[in-house]
Amino acid sequence: MEYFLQQLINGLTLGSIYGLIAIGYTMVYGIIGMINFAHGDIFMVGSFIALATFLALVAIGITALPLILFITLLVSMLFTSAWGWTVERLAYRPLRGSFRLAPLITAIGMSIVLQNFVQITQGARVKPLPPQIQGGITLVEGVTDNGTIAVQLSYMQIIIIATTLALMIGFSLLISKTSLGRSQRACEQDQKMAALLGVNVDRTISLTFVMGAALAAVAGFMFLLLYGVIDFYIGFLAGVKAFTAAVLGGIGSLPGAMLGGLLIGLIEVFWSGYFSVEYKDVAAFSILVIVLIFMPSGLLGKPEVEKV
Repeated sequence: MEYFLQQLINGLTLGSIYGLIAIGYTMVYGIIGMINFAHGDIFMVGSFIALATFLALVAIGITALPLILFITLLVSMLFTSAWGWTVERLAYRPLRGSFRLAPLITAIGMSIVLQNFVQITQGARVKPLPPQIQGGITLVEGVTDNGTIAVQLSYMQIIIIATTLALMIGFSLLISKTSLGRSQRACEQDQKMAALLGVNVDRTISLTFVMGAALAAVAGFMFLLLYGVIDFYIGFLAGVKAFTAAVLGGIGSLPGAMLGGLLIGLIEVFWSGYFSVEYKDVAAFSILVIVLIFMPSGLLGKPEVEKV
């Protein structure tokens, strides 16, 4: 039982990171109907910006850890959002009225460009960061044949889960209560009609990319603090799994993206803990296939209605 609870905590932590990345996918798809396959690499760029900022702040003599982490997060969100805006402005806006395959090819191209840019500028070796937030809370202790086992909830895991929950609530309120959220929902339904009613469609779409990139930066920062190791390739696998989470939960649905991220994280962790770690990715994608066979729109998605 103790091992199960520990894996549950680990799965929720990993799933929270996937969920934050998946929100970026689902927001962009919900408004412009395009899959931003470069979004996983935006997450990777956010991790590298966070690492560079952290090391720079330490180098200039700042020693207060809360202050360093706060500044690092803000800088990472700012510069990663700028990357997200640039990707939308250069790669997606010119192709918005083109045939649907063109933006997909461009997204894959942007992903390769970002990967190689970081590889050239930062090197191909992994970049380590020593643990910064240590300690935790012991929830349960038990005795097994192999000795004493304890269920630990680390402070880092508490921060990740709490941050993800707060961001999810905040973005849901933003979408449902603010003028920007109304503009996004109007663009999702009909961009031409939204433009006729005074909505600045280009600005709304750009801000959506910026918001998704900011969330990816938060996910990248937490990934760096949790695992302490990053490289130029982490964005590809995390992006694929986050996209899988968005499709599993229902592409276009913010709660669905978070639910899908949590499910992918739980499947991955439990499969690694109870079966074979080599096949954890196969298990996650197999669950996706099964869900889409019986629920093509995902768990919380709505069936697409063709406009005639």
